[in-house]
Amino acid sequence: MSEQEKLRPSDAATRHLIRRLVEEPDRWALFLDIDGTLIDLATTPDAIQVPLSLPGTLDAVSARLRGALALVTGRSLPYADGLFAPFRFPIAGLHGAEFRGADGETSIVTQTPAFTALKQRLVEQTAWMEGVLIEDKGAAVAAHYRLAPAYDTALETMMRHLADEAGPDWVLQPGKMVFEIRPARADKGDAVASYLEEPAFAGRLPITIGDDLTDESMFALANARGGQSIRVGSLSTATCALAKASSPSAIRSALATIATAHEQRAASAS
Repeated sequence: MSEQEKLRPSDAATRHLIRRLVEEPDRWALFLDIDGTLIDLATTPDAIQVPLSLPGTLDAVSARLRGALALVTGRSLPYADGLFAPFRFPIAGLHGAEFRGADGETSIVTQTPAFTALKQRLVEQTAWMEGVLIEDKGAAVAAHYRLAPAYDTALETMMRHLADEAGPDWVLQPGKMVFEIRPARADKGDAVASYLEEPAFAGRLPITIGDDLTDESMFALANARGGQSIRVGSLSTATCALAKASSPSAIRSALATIATAHEQRAASAS
């Protein structure tokens, strides 16, 4: 069964997404989370698989929107670039602390020696927690417990202490089976707001799509700006998103439909 065939009748949000971006490409700007939104979640952070067609699909959708597409992710910017090579999209990494605009200008967070030492202590302190995985993101660090849910409370307590020790420049960010200490200087909502001030995005209404607590700030920003917000997957927690999509597969199918429409129109115009 193709991804297009997997679209369910309940995926009204994806059908509206297709119609908006096919019929009114100059009106909208699209902001996409990666893990759990574009790509299916995996048991470990490095086990995710990027469908071969996805990078090219995103490039075609970006062309349809005249460049008004950005990825807004908890991954580091260099890691996200690697997922979608050879294409380079505007990306806000580490929840917005790292930023590359549509013009290619990039801002990267530099980790301090003290934060480097803190990450090493986290590795040592969680060594006894079988199944807990530590993801070093450079200026951020995440402790994943999808394989060890029994450590939820103990891990949260540990991460809160370390976040307090890191100081006011870092905050604790809960997520799906993960606790992360990330730079405090920005969040995903701030990142979307910054993009909307750039020429490629200015004057457009934002469509934000994500699946986790970390995406709530960009949902709220989109709602406040008169745009659209879509939460992907099961709604096990409260959300301010205005619509729901069933799965990353549904989002990929919608994007593939938009990409095909763009390619057909480009061919007919040539």
